[in-house]
Amino acid sequence: MKIHFIAVGGTGMGALACMMKAAGHDVRGSDGPIYPPMSSQLERAGVQTFEGFAAENLDWGPEVVVVGNVCSKEHVEVLAARGAGLRLESFPSLLEETLLSERTPIVVSGTHGKTTTTSMVAWMLLQGRLSPSWLVGGVPRNLGRASHLGEGEHFVIEGDEYDTAFFDKKSKFLHYRPQIVILTSLEFDHADIFANMEEIRAAFRELLALVPDDGIVIVNAADVEADALVRGSGRPAYRYQLLSEGQPPGEADLEAKMVQGNGQRSASISHFEVYEQGALVGNFQTATLGAYNISNLLASMATARHVGVPWETVQAAVPRFRGVKRRQELMGIAQGVRVIEDFAHHPTAVSMTVEAIRRRYPDKSLRVAFEPRSATSRRTVLFEDFVRAFDAASAVYLGPLHAPEKIPEADRLDTGVLAEAISGRGVTARSYGDVEGLMGALIEQSVPGDTILVLSCGAFGGLCRRVLHGLGDPVTFASPEEIPAVEKLLTAHDFPRVREVMEVETLVIQSEDERVIGSVSLHQTSPTEALLFGLCVDSSRRGQGLGWVLADSVLRRARRIGVERVYLVTDDGTDFLVSRLGFSMVDQKELPESVRECANFKARWGPGSMCMRQEFPKG
Repeated sequence: MKIHFIAVGGTGMGALACMMKAAGHDVRGSDGPIYPPMSSQLERAGVQTFEGFAAENLDWGPEVVVVGNVCSKEHVEVLAARGAGLRLESFPSLLEETLLSERTPIVVSGTHGKTTTTSMVAWMLLQGRLSPSWLVGGVPRNLGRASHLGEGEHFVIEGDEYDTAFFDKKSKFLHYRPQIVILTSLEFDHADIFANMEEIRAAFRELLALVPDDGIVIVNAADVEADALVRGSGRPAYRYQLLSEGQPPGEADLEAKMVQGNGQRSASISHFEVYEQGALVGNFQTATLGAYNISNLLASMATARHVGVPWETVQAAVPRFRGVKRRQELMGIAQGVRVIEDFAHHPTAVSMTVEAIRRRYPDKSLRVAFEPRSATSRRTVLFEDFVRAFDAASAVYLGPLHAPEKIPEADRLDTGVLAEAISGRGVTARSYGDVEGLMGALIEQSVPGDTILVLSCGAFGGLCRRVLHGLGDPVTFASPEEIPAVEKLLTAHDFPRVREVMEVETLVIQSEDERVIGSVSLHQTSPTEALLFGLCVDSSRRGQGLGWVLADSVLRRARRIGVERVYLVTDDGTDFLVSRLGFSMVDQKELPESVRECANFKARWGPGSMCMRQEFPKG
């Protein structure tokens, strides 16, 4: 089938386009400028894209035109498709028709946590060797792509309550044939299509009514709205919850209790106990922070167990989950200032994210830049909640309202008034008329040790990258598209290329013309051990301290994700490694098997090689 996607750059649309291409269809699409990571995923999948919208984009002769819900009936390509007598489909209806009918859909729904929970479920089923398909509204770092067509029966999909298309106003998730539904939470959102909370409840009731008698609803029992809705639905249910302090287990089917880890070094690792039917299953740990993310993990555990993944596999998968791009994602460090990005745009999500980042980095200032971009955040409807959402920040920088002309003036948020109200609670806040002014203030006011948290459900003018480069010589995480440039640098200096790329984190420093001039990689081979390799600086930049900056950054990263011992292989440079970085010599026989069997260790090991280890002190 020949399929054309209008607005193919959206997370859901682009992911489905990649899936349909993988399924053997001829797929093309159009959009305005498409930015990474979706532009990169479409290119890798072989999906041809047209920049801009025009009737001529349909001249290649598609049989079906998929219309994004951002498109009106007057859209130029919609008019061209209708004029040519082409069939119009929404992305949910196309998915329902082509890919879901012969699989077992696992639909992840709720106001918060859908993307992260969907990614976690897909990861656990993948670790359980169930070969799932998945479609996520983001890019899971473990999975490397927003969509995948697996060979197994399960299809894990993020279920959005937003409307489907201009010709189909029902919620997207009503197309997904749910066998298993996860309901994480229920709050008022999407003020542009739902008038009140009762309309939202009605949409979710419709979803639950689709669950068959042999299906199940996995619901967060700690969320009063979600739990009440499921109890009233009459559908088979499995309840999970994160226990509050002092609350005994046994009220829900699957529960977690936060605990202090033995020898826990910092707030960077969360430790928790899991109880099934009131009985202790075991102790777990994760670098994915925030109570809401522990709750998301519980939902994914419950789902994995329901489809037959053993507890041992689940327990091994949890600490290895690396999160989702743009969800508490550390974008880089420059001049000692770390820059983190998150998709949060609802006041509840903003509050939880700001508090989680404050707990992770309790010292120095937490500077939060927020772009009111979603339909709800651009309105005054949740004004008081937004005022309180930034309480854990040191300073708040409010960006300009995105497309204010699309919001009725009487309903439109005034960011100046919001800044005054936030300041009234003791948190310095200011609104900015443009991204340039906001960026300049962030760069000028940030000092080493500070954290900048950028919150937006859109591009925010490329703020993260611009701030990092404005500060100078940023250390950033290499994207999949940058790995070839890393390998070019490595081979030019007689280093082996990176193996098992999806299991490795690579940090890079780029020149002003975006050329990779330094890199280092970390392969976490077990929850507590990792291999450091590929520390390389371009010969033109030697002697400028970039090697030290990279090595220090990757070791800090190792500690942040719970690694206790870092190993490396070297032929020389032992003085630098011992005196500056704290490594010591170790016999190869003392290396754990997970390191010795690592492909990147084997590629580096050779005659004359030496092993070194750094063990981080506890406490």
